[in-house]
Amino acid sequence: QVQLVESGGGLVQAGGSLRLSCSASGRTFSTYAMGWFRQAPGKEREFAAGISASGGMTSYGDSVKGRFTISRDNAKNTVYLQMNSLKPEDTAVYYCAAGTSRAVVTSIRDADYWGQGTQVTVSS
Repeated sequence: QVQLVESGGGLVQAGGSLRLSCSASGRTFSTYAMGWFRQAPGKEREFAAGISASGGMTSYGDSVKGRFTISRDNAKNTVYLQMNSLKPEDTAVYYCAAGTSRAVVTSIRDADYWGQGTQVTVSS
């Protein structure tokens, strides 16, 4: 069992940066692939970024590639999402997810556990 708690969301102007954090409970965090997803009002939840259990592999959605960076610190049971050059279309609730079925979490069906989400709002 893994419990995930996101933090770091907020309001930022276009072009700005935010860093999201996701803290996980449990002693097995280092065995889970992790991912960040986002859901805007009226839209489906979409993949943003994923990272393997060791941190050696990463994957990004096309809409965030080159602007967002996912990383993890297994000693701190935490995964991060550094978001740069933010755009109004990045506005969404951002969710952290954990899974073991794939090397990298890249789709909703890969995730076994979800956090409660953190709101990111980018103003123009």
